[in-house]
Amino acid sequence: MDETLALRAALGCYVAALGGQRWQRVAAAALAAALALHTLALGLRWQAHGHGPFTTMHEILSSNLWSLALVLAVSAALLRELRAAAVLAAPVLAVLGLWLLLADARPGHFPPTYATPLLYLHTLVGKLFLGLLLVAVALGLVPAARRTGLGRRVFVRAADDARLDELSHRFAAAAFVFETLMLIVGAVWAQDAWGRYWAWDPLESWAFATWLALAATLHARATFRPAPARHGLWLAGVFVIAFLTFFGVPFISTSPHKGAV
Repeated sequence: MDETLALRAALGCYVAALGGQRWQRVAAAALAAALALHTLALGLRWQAHGHGPFTTMHEILSSNLWSLALVLAVSAALLRELRAAAVLAAPVLAVLGLWLLLADARPGHFPPTYATPLLYLHTLVGKLFLGLLLVAVALGLVPAARRTGLGRRVFVRAADDARLDELSHRFAAAAFVFETLMLIVGAVWAQDAWGRYWAWDPLESWAFATWLALAATLHARATFRPAPARHGLWLAGVFVIAFLTFFGVPFISTSPHKGAV
């Protein structure tokens, strides 16, 4: 099986998983198959090009779709309360999947500054941050969704709002830890690669804005004790900023970082 076939089969299984949310065992099996096929596709691409999937928009979309789905799947397997809420993460996965189909799949240039273990660590903690934040948003949006007629019917068997709010907060706090590590490792990598820790390039600036937004949300919850529905909406806003950071900056900057090429 070649990379393209494995990737398309994985996307088909993702669709089956999203469409099977009412039958959790079917959805779980489809998601497991999607992750296995997607892992194969990423591995084949890595082997063919000799580097990890993070140099082109196609690779960024593909690797992040895989990591978000993996964090979501593992979290749902360990946390019963997430299984009903996971449907609220589906639009993000769907957007990435559709975008991936439209992205140019040709290989990109691998800059010399990328040939360092720091890049792999930076990428790993970044993906964990975004995945944990997506889980937090999925849990946190259930109370807001319940304010609608459809939401009350869909989430009638979900945990109570207080429990979901607490779990959402814990995942957001874990995401904050990994985002902090992402910024620190990125700064060390920048010093090693380009002789500076921070240069306020577009990606650095947006990443810092995301960090501030998440820090403010965590602080506001501890200080003002908002209703669970409002807290979930705050986290969703932070995720929008993070999403733009990961996938919007490549459209407004000639490279992910100044000096990267």
